Amino acid sequence: MPDLWKDFLLDKRDTYYRLQHRRATFDEVGLNKSAIAQVKRIAWNTVHRWLEKAGVWCRRFNDRKTRGLCVVELQADEIRTIVGSKEQPIWVFVAIDLWSRLWPSTVVGVRSYRNTLDLFRHLSNRMNLEVSPVIATDGFKFYERVIGRVFGPACLYCQVIKTRRNDRVVKVERRAVIGAGRLKQALRESEDSVALNTSFVERLNLTIRQGSSYLGRRTICQARWKQCLDDPMELLRCHYNFVRPHRALKFGREVRTPARQAGLTNRALTLREVFASRELFLTSKNLAFALFETASSVSFPIRGVALAA
Repeated sequence: MPDLWKDFLLDKRDTYYRLQHRRATFDEVGLNKSAIAQVKRIAWNTVHRWLEKAGVWCRRFNDRKTRGLCVVELQADEIRTIVGSKEQPIWVFVAIDLWSRLWPSTVVGVRSYRNTLDLFRHLSNRMNLEVSPVIATDGFKFYERVIGRVFGPACLYCQVIKTRRNDRVVKVERRAVIGAGRLKQALRESEDSVALNTSFVERLNLTIRQGSSYLGRRTICQARWKQCLDDPMELLRCHYNFVRPHRALKFGREVRTPARQAGLTNRALTLREVFASRELFLTSKNLAFALFETASSVSFPIRGVALAA
């Protein structure tokens, strides 16, 4: 195989493929398109295209790396935002593993049974279900049906319902919905929770709102389309899990990332390493191409490419 053809195969799967700027400039592009375009003196359309490309790659990277999680305590919540006009509210469903502070899954869409089911199915496919998790959410009506369907009676599901008056919490009701008899023992064995709460996922909600200008409570820069919110969420989730050290995961002088704490990596990654990852993500469309490349790699190894089924 000619070297030129090997270089083409190598670059085709690279996030930097056909990039007409320095890689460092691509890595520095954030979530506020107008500000980045003005500071970096790049066209707004270029920044928009880069963010779409980075979001697609981060979604693949998240799905590839976030597997085999041992989750003991889990919390889930939703973030309300606006897409298009004020008549079109949309919700960002998020979940967090308390022990590692990992953000394993997210779903963007309407506040419906289907999206709630997609969130917990995505979670169950990435979890090691040998340990029954303790799940805490708010009082959204579809959580009980979905969690009972996905995890069954083996899990311990609780709800924390807050009553607000004049923007202040005046009452907190805690109740066990599934597995109430195991609640006291689970709280005694917990390393993070003394009582039922949703404070960890609410803190994650604040981090997400601060990380994306689309999710500001009083902002005029909301996303115009759902896809414009999907890609930044995947980019933000990848940065939160694999790149950004979490201050709650400090062990001596070492401050770990959630992925490091969960055992998914052995160190903090950089966006350059994420975007330049050479792992091959197999889909039904490129399966034949991957099989051909696996057979040809015996005689013509492609330097830097790791094939994974």
